[in-house]
Amino acid sequence: MGTDNETWVREFILLGLSSDWDMQVFLFVLFLVMYMVTVLGNFLIILLIRLDSRLHTPMYFFLTNLSLVDVSHATSIIPQMLVHLLAAHKAVPFVSCAAQLFFSLGWGGIEFVLLAVMAYDRYVAVCNPLRYSVIMHGGLCTRLAITSWVSGSINSLIHTAITFQLPMCKNKYIDHISCEILAVVRLACVDTSSNKIIIMVSSIVLLMTPFCLVLLSYIQIISTILKIQSTEGRKKTSHTCASHLTVVVLCYGMAIFTYIQPHSSPSVLQEKLISPFYAVLTPMLNPMIYSVRNKEVKGAWQKLLGQFSGITSKLAT
Repeated sequence: MGTDNETWVREFILLGLSSDWDMQVFLFVLFLVMYMVTVLGNFLIILLIRLDSRLHTPMYFFLTNLSLVDVSHATSIIPQMLVHLLAAHKAVPFVSCAAQLFFSLGWGGIEFVLLAVMAYDRYVAVCNPLRYSVIMHGGLCTRLAITSWVSGSINSLIHTAITFQLPMCKNKYIDHISCEILAVVRLACVDTSSNKIIIMVSSIVLLMTPFCLVLLSYIQIISTILKIQSTEGRKKTSHTCASHLTVVVLCYGMAIFTYIQPHSSPSVLQEKLISPFYAVLTPMLNPMIYSVRNKEVKGAWQKLLGQFSGITSKLAT
């Protein structure tokens, strides 16, 4: 971006969700509680996986990565939003806005690829169980996790650089709760058709491609489950995938609705409503989904709580 007075913007003003004070206080309390539950739930899942040796498997290695990404994604958006809900001047410095866009896009991209990796893990576990430990060895799991982190980060870096080179012509009011890419692009005083095409291409590469890989994995998984003769066997096998599939529907569903068609995207109000819930609702629900719908995690919780109760009883006596 040039440094002349016509294009340089030193700070942006976020218009937020509402100008009504009572509503802002309500939203502050709501999202503060959701954010605290998100952070606590995901860190407890990470701690549980670290403490229980039965969960030291590829599936839970990827779940640890997912929890880290979820907390980071929520943290890149929600704390700032909470401050601005109670602040009179909702300004964000130019550099801070660029940083927020980079990190929020990066965490989102990492999550999309990571969910596809987790779908592949479930595919191998169900469709090729005898070779699971050979295929999903530690080296491959590490490389797949690194691929997720690197691809999401590179995509985010490219988008951030391109977006913040656009001349804003003193347009500094972002009609959003954060420095979200579509909201920032709308500020440009030049034709942004090329930017929207880049967003579309990126959405196809980093969102729809992993989504299609997830679909292919689950087509194979469902086909294998249907071939299992015993009802108990089908039920047990389907339970190993239920948690991940629920998370996939939540995550990809909201992201596709928001980003896959910029030219026919939802209204600005819908975008603003989707963004905070996408940033905090899915990360908040993920540990709950894996805790409630996964027998191994429930068993690990029961074991950990039993040990804690035993220690408490000894201390009391």
